[in-house]
Amino acid sequence: MNETEIKRYKDLNQLAEPNGIVIFGSGKDVNIPLGELRQAFAFEPKMYNRSILSLSVKDAVSVYEECVASLTPETLLLHIGEADLDFFAENPTEFDNKYRELITCIKAQNKKCCIAVVSLKNYEANPRIEEMNKHLKYIAESEQCEYGDITEKKVWNPKSTKEAVSFVYSMGFMHPLKNKRPLYDIVKMLFCYES
Repeated sequence: MNETEIKRYKDLNQLAEPNGIVIFGSGKDVNIPLGELRQAFAFEPKMYNRSILSLSVKDAVSVYEECVASLTPETLLLHIGEADLDFFAENPTEFDNKYRELITCIKAQNKKCCIAVVSLKNYEANPRIEEMNKHLKYIAESEQCEYGDITEKKVWNPKSTKEAVSFVYSMGFMHPLKNKRPLYDIVKMLFCYES
């Protein structure tokens, strides 16, 4: 676990305002360009990325408590599993238990938090990722969380979406996207902007 990243997030949390949208993921999630995406899509809610490069579900509870809990997120996007493919293959039941333990911890500390479990991308039809995504969907349903499916490439054109937002803004709507978006739209915007 990268202690430098954890310390940096703890320091940033002292400056952050609570009750926003938080990405809690691993791998490439660390590099999601939140500032640019918020600006491009005129998205107003506070957003924070507390992803750790090699975060495993085995360490997720302690990292959540250190890096995310103090933000008391209104919405939490869980995108954990990329670093756990071997662990999942060896012991899928333990993987499921660790994921449920994380969700239970989040709900205990923040009863009003809307939790979305986000699938792993599987553009190459990897059978292990496919099986993990089935488990993630089941966990989301059984724990009464939202499920954001980004398994396959979807027909989505970020440029045309940005142009539509710009048009609505130019027509006099000062805050066209102030209302809450459906969670799937947020997931698509944050995790599939490159697709």
